[in-house]
Order: sequence, then structure tokens, then C-alpha cells
Amino acid sequence: MTNKQFSQNLRQLRLQKALTQEQLAKHLGVSAQSVSRWECGTTLPDVLLLPQIARLYGITVDDLYRDEPKGYPSYAQRLLAVYEASGRTEDFFAAEQAFERMPEEERTADDLRSWGVLYHYMTTHCGRLAQKKLEEAMAHPMVTDQVYNSAAQQKIALLGDLGRGEEEARRYDQLLAKSPEDPRLWLLCVAAHEFSGDTQGALEIAREGLSRFPEYPALYVHASDLCRSLKRYDEAFDHWRKALDLDRSYLDAVYSMGFCYQELGQFDRAHHIWTALTQELDRRGLVVDREYPAKLAAECLNQRT
Repeated sequence: MTNKQFSQNLRQLRLQKALTQEQLAKHLGVSAQSVSRWECGTTLPDVLLLPQIARLYGITVDDLYRDEPKGYPSYAQRLLAVYEASGRTEDFFAAEQAFERMPEEERTADDLRSWGVLYHYMTTHCGRLAQKKLEEAMAHPMVTDQVYNSAAQQKIALLGDLGRGEEEARRYDQLLAKSPEDPRLWLLCVAAHEFSGDTQGALEIAREGLSRFPEYPALYVHASDLCRSLKRYDEAFDHWRKALDLDRSYLDAVYSMGFCYQELGQFDRAHHIWTALTQELDRRGLVVDREYPAKLAAECLNQRT
């Protein structure tokens, strides 16, 4: 590209933004005469000014050298378009930073709309990636039962968040009807109904599953959490205790009991659980995980006094 074309681009982009040479000069901290000379091709802008010019016109520096560049309403919106086309995480962060760096008084309603679109696209993108990785974990040749169940339940929760909970519940109903001898399918069918919003239906499936597999601690924990949601607290605590009798290392039951005691205002019991859980996580060397129950223990202690 010739310097003449570059200069014409500068003029065309300025006019698209409805800026005078004086306004552009003030924005860039140069004289109006300098802007005039750039657009006439007499001189060229300092190379250090090019990123600032590009951002103002909603393009990249490379766009300044292209034939008939088309500007976006803002540089952030230009980067949104890049992310929409590429789907790359690094392009998302570049666009997000561009929106965050825009002075609040310069953000238009369309900039805010575009910012929301950016997060919408990222949410959809992350949802697809999450589902893919969870399915890869479930299909891994070395996957354990515990990891498989955890990944499958996480996928069910994800699809529930994406509005596909009822579809997933129907799918597990069909799978369970074909293989009722598989305790894992009872667990996952319960989870699918729970995340589809069918709490009572999930509890009924859990009860039937427990009648078939009374030694399956994960089913007791799910049944307990469902009872808690339905405010059937005595039944919930019976199931949690049964889960821990079967597997003392099953911390999901401990967390659920602690939250339930807090919900009931029984802060002494909740404090005891959070303290014991903090000590157990310390014993396992999980120094980050232990911070949350330690915080909850402190909150319960304050509630007692």
C-alpha cells in the first residue's frame, strides 16, 4: 500500500467517526496541522500513535494499511467480532480488557450491549468445552467409578443450567428402564431429575434405588439433599448418617449436614461439623479446601455468641 492510500484511510476513518481534524488532534495530543499533513500525505503519524488511532476508530493497526478499512463503533466491538469469528480464549480476554479499559463516560448503550454479547458468546463457548471435557473424563480408559459419577453428575448439572435438564432426565429414564440392575444409573437418574427441577420425582427414584441397593452411600447423600429441599429434616439426617456409616470418608454428606444445621439455626452442631471438617482437610493436606469450612466455623461461632 502507498502512503497516499494510508493517508486516505486516515481521512476516511475520521469522517466515519464524524470528527473534525481539531477534535482528533485534541484526542491524540497533537496539533490540527499535524493531522492535516497526515491526511495530505505530507508526513506520517509517529508509529507510537498508531495503536491509539486504531483504537479510536475501532480497528487494529493492521487495518490502517488495508484497502478501504471499515471501522467499528469502538475498538472493543472490533475485538468482539474477532472473538466471535475465532472462538479463541485469548481473543475473548483481549475483547474483555478493551471493554474494561473504556472510560465509563465514553461507553455507549451499544458498547454495553456488545459487552453482554461477549459474555454470552463466552458462556456458550465454555459450556461446549465443559461438556466435551466431562465426556472425555467419562470415556477415559482409566476412569474410576468415583470420577465417572462425579463427571456425569457435573454434566447433568451443566445441561440443567443450559435449560436441557428435562431432556437429560428423560434420557436417564430410558437408560434406567433398560438397565435397572446398574446402581450407577439410579444415582444419575436421581441427579437428572433433581437438576430438571423435579425434586419429588427425584426422591421417589432415590428411594426405589435404595430399596435395591441399600449399601450405596452416594444414593443416601442424594436422598438426604432432596429431603432437605422438601424440609423433611429427620429423614435427611437419617440418610446422611447411613451414608457415613457406609463410608466415613464421604465428605459430601458432612458438608450437607453442616449446611442443614446452619439452615435450622443449630449453630453449635454446625460449628462442630465445620471444625471437624477443617481438621480432616488439614490432615489430607488440602490447605486451600480447608479455608471454606474454617470460615463457616468462624461464622457459626459468631452466631453462638
